Amino acid sequence: MALQASPFPNGFVACLHDVGWALILPCFWFLDRLIALFKSTTLEKSQRVEQECYLHPLKVFFGFILLFILFLATAPFAFLGFLLWAPLQACRRPFCYHREIPSSPEREIHRGFELVGKASFGFATANLCLLPDGIARFNNLGHTQHRAATIGQHIVHGVCRPHIRIFVDSPSSCGTLSPSNSILPAGNSSTYGATDRQTQPPVVNHPDSTEGHVSIPKTNSHVVCDPCDDTKEPSTEPPSTLFNSNQNSNQQGETGHRSAPRALLSQGLRQQDNPPWEVSSLFPANVDILCLEEVFDKRAAKKLTEALKPVFGHILYDVGVYACQPPCSCSSFKFFNSGLFVASRFPVLEAQYHWFPNGSGEDALAAKGLLSAKVLIGKNRRQKKVVGFFNCTHLYAPEGEGEIRCEQLNMVTKWIGDFQAANRLPDEDVAFDVLCGDFNFDNCSPDDTLEQSHCLFEEYRDPCRAGPGKEKPWVIGTLLEQPTLYEDDINTPEKLQRTLEREELRKQYISPPVPAKGLKMDYPEADQPWIGRRIDYILYRESSISKNCRTEIEEVTFVTQLAGLTDHIPVGLRLNVTMDSDSAEEQGLK
Repeated sequence: MALQASPFPNGFVACLHDVGWALILPCFWFLDRLIALFKSTTLEKSQRVEQECYLHPLKVFFGFILLFILFLATAPFAFLGFLLWAPLQACRRPFCYHREIPSSPEREIHRGFELVGKASFGFATANLCLLPDGIARFNNLGHTQHRAATIGQHIVHGVCRPHIRIFVDSPSSCGTLSPSNSILPAGNSSTYGATDRQTQPPVVNHPDSTEGHVSIPKTNSHVVCDPCDDTKEPSTEPPSTLFNSNQNSNQQGETGHRSAPRALLSQGLRQQDNPPWEVSSLFPANVDILCLEEVFDKRAAKKLTEALKPVFGHILYDVGVYACQPPCSCSSFKFFNSGLFVASRFPVLEAQYHWFPNGSGEDALAAKGLLSAKVLIGKNRRQKKVVGFFNCTHLYAPEGEGEIRCEQLNMVTKWIGDFQAANRLPDEDVAFDVLCGDFNFDNCSPDDTLEQSHCLFEEYRDPCRAGPGKEKPWVIGTLLEQPTLYEDDINTPEKLQRTLEREELRKQYISPPVPAKGLKMDYPEADQPWIGRRIDYILYRESSISKNCRTEIEEVTFVTQLAGLTDHIPVGLRLNVTMDSDSAEEQGLK
């Protein structure tokens, strides 16, 4: 049965909820603006240097008086709204569902398995810090509503471009290819940040580009332009022709051009069980499922939904529980939802949410937990349904609390198993089982040793992990230092891309590992690169998918497109899944 859009059982209850929230919202907004008035981002502080020194104190003084009076005036209405709103949470389903009706049912179905027996799936995850504006400023990020709209436009711009991949199989004839060496020429950069004007929708595939053709070094390099549908064979046209016909797909509004797609770095790493990877100034093309964390603000979630729905027709947002949990108890009150947000190109067949009961302190004010979903991919050659399982989570944040996070990982493992056991049908093939999100621990900090050795990593494979406490040498940390978000080296996607590719610069802006309490830490070890804290993960599991499916990692991507808009580096993963024909059925046909 298809999911219902409203989280409430009927329209009457939904209407009562809307009335209650409408009474709460003005008071909440005035309080939010009151907090934001006293907390400035480093970008706003630098902009005020050019203003008269007395203007900001006057703004704070008179703004405080006005907002405080309005807050007091609306507080009685908010209290009445709360009395109506809070009890209704007991009958609320823990997520909202938006479905965009496609122009054709075929647009939601992947026919790769049906036609050629294989398919490629793209996943991406990002922590957006879309808290109410006053609270987000404590993370050096403001303008939550504007950031939400801009982030949505940037994501759509990235995922809608053609999937151009450049491989260098044998770069020895032209020297070692580093991530900063692009085979294709880079365009002009554009300015990004939370205060930039909103971008226009992307312009794709204009054949009348005036830029010149591309010269490729004479190595065993080749360009592959993947179509959106895996049922078509990749094109092997000459590189210059392919790139020239798609150059405007990397344009950004009216402010300039995006840098050209960079070479995926293999450099013989396949021999070391390492996939091709890149640092990209754009989101990976043709992402199928997008997992976002810290989308706590309801209005920001709706702005994201509006921006993403033309591309991702199935969206789960406002995920989580509110008020007293469990219902009718006073043990824990949830002021915020889980912050989880999932956007999928594929229809969502089933979805389930669980909240972590072991949070403490300020982290317990949010209903962090796990969202599991089952999506319909299409059919295979035997007209058997093909589905996928996707899981998104956000773990406990404070440092030095490894026991709490390990308990939450135990819950995640159990909940995923229960969901799949209840919703996996015998007449279905499972193509993928993916778990992603912000785990709030890394694989290099001595303080996170307990989580690094959790049994979850024996079930799910991490493409970036060499072992407990050891990252693969090409990995890049995903947690940025908040005070430096608007520094000149990282305030645009192109600048952040170049910074991440250079170790001596990267260590200035990526958060360093956390030492064990009371112990000195030497990082990195001798002859090892400086990586930093990677707390955003995309994991996949092969033991739970159909036996006739084989999975291969196509690429791993670290994305800089949201420079100045969040304090995390988004991560992308693309999997190739080949579905073999059923051997027993073949023997029956002989």
